[in-house]
Amino acid sequence: MTATIDQPLPSAAAQGYPTVASRVRDWAERTPDGVVLREKDYGIWQEWTWSQLWDDVLSAAHALLALDVAVGDVVSIHSEDRPEWIVLDLATVAIRGITTGLYPTNPTAEVEYLLNDSGAKIHIAEDQEQVDKVLELPADTFPSLTTIVYVEPRGVRSYSDPRLMYWEDFMQLGREQREAKSGAVEALMAAAEPDDIMTLVYTSGTTGPPKGAMLTNANATFAIDKIINSTGRIAGDRRPNPDDQILTYLPLCHVAERIFSTWTMVSSGCVLNFAEAIETVQLNLREVQPTLFFAVPRIWERIHAGIVIKLNDATWIKRQVAKIGLGLAQYIGKARVANGGNHTAMSRLAYFVGNPLFFRALKERVGLRRARWTASGAAAIAPEVLEFFMGLGIPVYELYGMTENVAVATTNFHGRVKLGTVGEPYPDIGFRLDPETNEIQTKHPGVFKGYWNKPEKTAETFTEDGWLKTGDVGEWVDETHVKIVDRMKDIIITSGGKNISPSEIENSLKASPFIKEAMVIGDGRKFVSALVGIELDTVGDWATRRGIPFTTYRDLGEKPEVIDLVQKVVTATNEKFATVEQIKKFRMIPKELDHEDGELTATQKLKRSSMVEMFGDLVESMY
Repeated sequence: MTATIDQPLPSAAAQGYPTVASRVRDWAERTPDGVVLREKDYGIWQEWTWSQLWDDVLSAAHALLALDVAVGDVVSIHSEDRPEWIVLDLATVAIRGITTGLYPTNPTAEVEYLLNDSGAKIHIAEDQEQVDKVLELPADTFPSLTTIVYVEPRGVRSYSDPRLMYWEDFMQLGREQREAKSGAVEALMAAAEPDDIMTLVYTSGTTGPPKGAMLTNANATFAIDKIINSTGRIAGDRRPNPDDQILTYLPLCHVAERIFSTWTMVSSGCVLNFAEAIETVQLNLREVQPTLFFAVPRIWERIHAGIVIKLNDATWIKRQVAKIGLGLAQYIGKARVANGGNHTAMSRLAYFVGNPLFFRALKERVGLRRARWTASGAAAIAPEVLEFFMGLGIPVYELYGMTENVAVATTNFHGRVKLGTVGEPYPDIGFRLDPETNEIQTKHPGVFKGYWNKPEKTAETFTEDGWLKTGDVGEWVDETHVKIVDRMKDIIITSGGKNISPSEIENSLKASPFIKEAMVIGDGRKFVSALVGIELDTVGDWATRRGIPFTTYRDLGEKPEVIDLVQKVVTATNEKFATVEQIKKFRMIPKELDHEDGELTATQKLKRSSMVEMFGDLVESMY
């Protein structure tokens, strides 16, 4: 009998609670020659089949057993997205261990904290840069760490630390262990429990040291059921399936990318394509033309800014065509926004005209010509950006969730899209706003087990009646849709007692292709001000076309013409807000913000306290 996507996957060893690892085994039994991973090597896309992936997972799992990884032990992964990340993650889950990922940008001090807080026993470091972040500290700094596996040997071969092991040697150890102790991994998989902790996902640390959120097998199953298996209902289209292509580029240690990449792959059989680097995402998008695409607002803003640059640099004839095309897109976007994301008769006619004329080629150039479902999450995004893409025929569904509830909270459903909101709560979950503070709270089987070794912090995260406190302030736009006002801790209260949401103002500023970063200030102050960072590529192109010379980021941002350009963006934003919420003064941020310099978290969120401390002179100059 041929199983359909909706039927349980057959397995000769279908025992134990289903995990992300057991799902890979099942796909390997069902479609061993089906392609599951694609990675670019020397300019050529290399393919991995399900049987190859499962073979590597099994070998890696045996290698972990040979290195004395026991049930509940932690394996840490410090790497860019690559097949070895997926293999190690799945192998660790297979033997009932716990994975935790580190962001590639984590500096040495954060690596020390994360490895020791998690108690990692085995650490996978991608290359010399990541290996050095461990080895530059004394060995006794990491009392739990026994082995450091490195994937890229360049620069590491000459190191003599006894904890080091090359990836190929690690896998060979696993293959030898498989021969000696056949069935050991399968026995552990058969004993898997729903309450097993499968991963620690560390919070971004905007308000203090990162905390490891404990996610279980049951949490993952719930997320797969609510988010991935519901995608067909969300998008008004079929569910993810083996014909779908995904581009994997966001850090896999983030819960959003883990869900969208690994968990979508194991539950639907789709193909993961690894981007070469975050800098090449748009190039890889054009090569892959994914059918499913998830991005954080920064990526959508970058794509939008890139389109503006390309169109401005086009020939006169192409600019005239683009002017007509963008006019049609603006009309279509507004019509669809007013109609829940659906076409009206006139917008459909406009799209029929605009698609062969302009939209199809532009979407091909962007890399989203085949996209049938895309989403934005992890932070707020300006509605103007979503309307722009909607007008081009790229449906972007804004959704909301957090690590602690495996991203299951709200989403915009097909045909019921309301821009400026994060959509409606998923069916059959507990979702409420606190009657006093309007804090969003959730309660469902996806809510995490707690923070690793931090029972007091865990207790603070729940209400007395067991609801998860998200820390986000929300409001009902209608009886169904929810709008995120801001983080509770970020709400500004002016000296006049007015409550202001900085993120709404900031997102309006960042809707401009010329603005990359914005931080609104005003807590306890007489008026609202802002620190503004320009988008170097877009503003640089703008300046070059006007014959304005510049050398550095700071030099460009200090040009009078650029300050006037930003002032126009600020003025346009102010028109959208009440007088008390309007930006009275602004200052240019003199450098590009960076995680390693402490201004941003690993997920590219502003560290407001660090920003005020670092640019305090600029802030005070406005008051």
